Amino acid sequence: MSQISIQNLTFGYYGSSENVFENVNFSFDTNWKVGLIGRNGKGKTTFLNLLLGKFEYNGKIIGHIHFDYFPYVIKNKDKLSIDILPEIYSDYDLWEVIKKMVEMDLEEDCLYQKFSTLSNGQQTKLLLAILFTKENNFLLIDEPTNHLDNDSKESVKNFLSRQNGFIVVSHDRDFLDCCVDHIISINKNNIDIQKGNFSSWWNNKQNQDNFELAQNRKIQKEILRLNESVKQTQNWSDKVEKTKIGTRIAGLRPDKGAIGHKAAKMAKRSKSIEFRQNKAIEEKTKLLKNIEKQDDLFLNSQNLSSNIFVDIKNLSIFYGEKQIFNNINLLVEKGDKIAICGKNGSGKTSLLKAILGENIKYTGSIYKNGRLKISYISQKFDYLCGTLIDFAKENNIDQTKLFVILDKLGFSKNQFNVSMDNFSAGQKKKILIAKSLCEEANLYIWDEPLNYIDVISRIQIEQLLKESNITLIFVEHDSAFVRNISTKIVEI
Repeated sequence: MSQISIQNLTFGYYGSSENVFENVNFSFDTNWKVGLIGRNGKGKTTFLNLLLGKFEYNGKIIGHIHFDYFPYVIKNKDKLSIDILPEIYSDYDLWEVIKKMVEMDLEEDCLYQKFSTLSNGQQTKLLLAILFTKENNFLLIDEPTNHLDNDSKESVKNFLSRQNGFIVVSHDRDFLDCCVDHIISINKNNIDIQKGNFSSWWNNKQNQDNFELAQNRKIQKEILRLNESVKQTQNWSDKVEKTKIGTRIAGLRPDKGAIGHKAAKMAKRSKSIEFRQNKAIEEKTKLLKNIEKQDDLFLNSQNLSSNIFVDIKNLSIFYGEKQIFNNINLLVEKGDKIAICGKNGSGKTSLLKAILGENIKYTGSIYKNGRLKISYISQKFDYLCGTLIDFAKENNIDQTKLFVILDKLGFSKNQFNVSMDNFSAGQKKKILIAKSLCEEANLYIWDEPLNYIDVISRIQIEQLLKESNITLIFVEHDSAFVRNISTKIVEI
């Protein structure tokens, strides 16, 4: 076991007005299982790239360890999987790779198939199996669960829980709870490291936030009280001072010395109160630095008088002549939040597209209420370009509402006028969610909306859906989200 030490790390991208990291200091052990979390755009992948030595920075990263990165980029995906092993690890032992594959419920036959023909889950498992056979390496794992079905995710999660020596970036709460023993959180103003899993970190964060908010309220009241005391004492001091000039009491001259002493005493008291006031203000500035905005979101849902939105009977979907599934029956009523679950390739997205009226080959019937307005979020987001102002105009949505929702989801004001080309995947997914929430609709159809979205924003979205009467059909592999939101689950 050795230690990786981060000392006075400072880094900013060329042309940016703000640094991503500023004088960051912390350390972690190479046998820890670390979860790396933080809002989208806060520098999680940047931090991994700094460890890999891809960027120049100020400060020091000290550690006698070799870093490897997942996902490894395969240059030629048409090769047999076994032929890409030496590309990733020239000294591999086949039996060790197969042992790791077995631990993740991955068949040995996958080695003798073209890498491009493997599913997302199979590719993820194979790459992790190879990378974890390397000796004396520390693995940097960047969002391994995106697009994985629940079975694949369970395999990866259980596999990682038995390994040591890695940092994993993930926004999946259940996943982090199972496979990490430390959390590194990139906060608004610092980086914090705690022992435990996501749930223990989240509980600690909420307790700390609530304590700071209570302290802030207490200090605010104290500052107001001290402000009044300062004004009152200054007024008393001025009044007493004025009695030294031109005032007689019972025809006698005033005792200017006594009055001056009293005025000085009042001024001293005023200074004392000012000192306490400044100290309170100083204490206040130490609070609320890392409290993330978790303001309530809102949506533009429209009411529909009918209780039945969609009625699907005996639906079977085909890819060409191949039947993907058969005889699905589904009634969508007002207020339903329906999760569509199943393995990758089982037809979940095709079911959503059939409801949307896209060109999907099927038998059976799909009834939709004639007045139904649908808001749809697809898995794709790479087409986003231009500014958010352009995006609002092109999609005929209220720019102010869009900006307010994005602000609540962690966007900064200076991002509203820059090109979306520069946004992270998570930020682009937030734009699609914000657009959907702005649209006038009574049925929302969301296809894997939470991919790449940070955990704090997931909790915000989850809270909105729990508290609203929205009617929603969605595909999502975040098991905590499905568990907390859905009123019905359809297994394909």
